[in-house]
Amino acid sequence: MAVAVAQRIRLSYSKYWYAYAMIAPVVIVLGVLVGYPLVRGVYLTLTNATSLNVGRQIGVNHIPDSFDFVGLDNYADVLWGPTAYDRFWSHFIWTVAWTAICVVLHYGIGLGLALLLNRKMRGRGLYRLVLILPWAVPTFVTVFSWRLMLADGGAVNGLLGLLHLPEPGWLSDPLAQKAAAILVNTWVGVPFMMISLLGGLQSIPQELYEAAEMDGASAWQRFRHVTMPGLRTVSSTVVLLGVIWTFNQFAVIFLLFGSGAPDAQILVTWAYRLGFGQQPSDYAQSATYGILLLSILIVFTGFYRRWLARNEKANG
Repeated sequence: MAVAVAQRIRLSYSKYWYAYAMIAPVVIVLGVLVGYPLVRGVYLTLTNATSLNVGRQIGVNHIPDSFDFVGLDNYADVLWGPTAYDRFWSHFIWTVAWTAICVVLHYGIGLGLALLLNRKMRGRGLYRLVLILPWAVPTFVTVFSWRLMLADGGAVNGLLGLLHLPEPGWLSDPLAQKAAAILVNTWVGVPFMMISLLGGLQSIPQELYEAAEMDGASAWQRFRHVTMPGLRTVSSTVVLLGVIWTFNQFAVIFLLFGSGAPDAQILVTWAYRLGFGQQPSDYAQSATYGILLLSILIVFTGFYRRWLARNEKANG
């Protein structure tokens, strides 16, 4: 068996050596940038490493590592320890809700705008340019701008005051903080979804719409039986990407609230807070959150792809 595998590898190498040579630099870079931090993170989850017991350099003196191997204690403590709900499960529930709400808004608004921009209208190029601007502007500029507008006395509350509507504390009230985070992330994420779906719409043959019209199909029937099936491939890809990006959306939450707003922190920002936003830093628990996040996304992606494959098979 081993001899057969070795011969197969040798034959493959002699036949495709140029392909291996081309991808070797990428494999090496990914191994250094992704593989090493991942292995190091897994190792830290099995220890009680904090900023007080990891090796460090003070002047000319080097203090070696003094943390201990604790096995799976960190996973047990995070998942079902005495304060597991406050430290993990409350943030997990909020992260799932935040991801679901944001992806639904991204897809719904993006699809609506894509349908509008796919129609023939005057100034369509200008509209596309304006609508893609929130995506083209650096995220930190967008979030800081929203932070100024959402602050007490900012433009948003000023407008609500003119309309005699309540003026929430967007950056201080826990519920309003979550609404503000969803608002800003929706603003940031809709352009990508809109452009992707617009490309999908333009790939649907116009003859299908003409045939449906000749058969007397209404606008809703054409949307349901021509547009949505035509967008299935693009939709499955952008929704999967949207879930992964939103689940790990660090920039919006961190730049909007910093290390404050504990109720609005999602898992990835909470992991950062454990590892770098408190003293002493808890590297082991922070790494444990990272590995759990990765595991959740791998499991979700596996189920999502199997669900898509089953639907594709059912629809022929």
